[in-house]
Amino acid sequence: MAAQTYDQIIKDLKNKVYHPIYFLFGDEPYYIDLIAEYIENNVLSDMEKEFNQTVLYGRDVDLATITGNAKRYPMMSNYQVVIVREAQDVKDLFKKKRSGDDEDDSDADSDSGDDKDPLVQYLQKPLQSTLLVFCYKYKKPDKRTKAGKLLEKTGVVFESKKLYENKIPAWVTAYVKSKGCQIQDDAANLLAEYLGTDLAKVSNELDKLMINVPKGSAINSDHIEKNIGISKDYNVFELQQAMAKRDFVKINRIINYFGANQKNNPLVITLSTLHSYFTKVVAFHIFKGKPGVDMAAALGVMFFFVKDYEAAARTFSMEAAKRAISLLHEYDLKSKGVNSGETSENDLLKELIFKIMHPSVPLVSAD
Repeated sequence: MAAQTYDQIIKDLKNKVYHPIYFLFGDEPYYIDLIAEYIENNVLSDMEKEFNQTVLYGRDVDLATITGNAKRYPMMSNYQVVIVREAQDVKDLFKKKRSGDDEDDSDADSDSGDDKDPLVQYLQKPLQSTLLVFCYKYKKPDKRTKAGKLLEKTGVVFESKKLYENKIPAWVTAYVKSKGCQIQDDAANLLAEYLGTDLAKVSNELDKLMINVPKGSAINSDHIEKNIGISKDYNVFELQQAMAKRDFVKINRIINYFGANQKNNPLVITLSTLHSYFTKVVAFHIFKGKPGVDMAAALGVMFFFVKDYEAAARTFSMEAAKRAISLLHEYDLKSKGVNSGETSENDLLKELIFKIMHPSVPLVSAD
């Protein structure tokens, strides 16, 4: 069976089209958990769950226990559900090939010593009344093994890939829209940068935010400041814009605010965001002349933000932007204690921004 998307799997489940094997894997646990939770909460009625739903944890079980549960027939129900959470911790889930087997690309049904593997035996003839769900996080299955080949042949296989940082704002917008709400572009970008790429964390904050936003209103930076604590006036995006405008008064106000509110403005996030910013400024110079939509795609940002990078490119030449990136690497090390002595995080940020804004300052500081 071919790999399926999240939407395909959920659509089938809602239509009560069930499959005996679900193998959910990848670096992004959010969608893995969503699918497993949907199966856990919706396939069986509350009465049926008592006898026909089993949740196992990889570190506590072996393959014989998993397949033993899967082989049971349902009681007073058409189906039973067996969910293996943290399946990556199951010992020998994908047994390594024996020496000399690497060149053997025979069909997964061929005879082999692997047939003694309880998972291989089960996958060759899974029980149609069982939904066996593997939640295999942060790893990929070994498709060279017989179990790996059989999973692709007989199971629903879903890979949950980690989203790149530049995809998060669009994901935020789509998530909010799916809940019947709206969010302004700058607010989506602000949330994405401050909350990072952990979709579970982002969705949780969005859910809380939508409860507190008046019905019919689009989420804006005021809502974010009031409910999440990210200042609409003193944040890293305002810092970037102030740097592009060479507004030194505002730059200093924002840096001082960061120093007084370090919990909500950790230096590591500020450095990471500025690194991404100047990387895009360099890219703007490289792709200068492209139409707005093409430039947005090249930078990996929404069209709305292209004008910000155009303004930044007027202030920072290609060389100045590259120099800023080098400084950010240097001060990232300093923030981790390398050649920084007893300098505070806020003083490091002041020193860094001063050097970025004054190219005549030597790149390597004298320590």
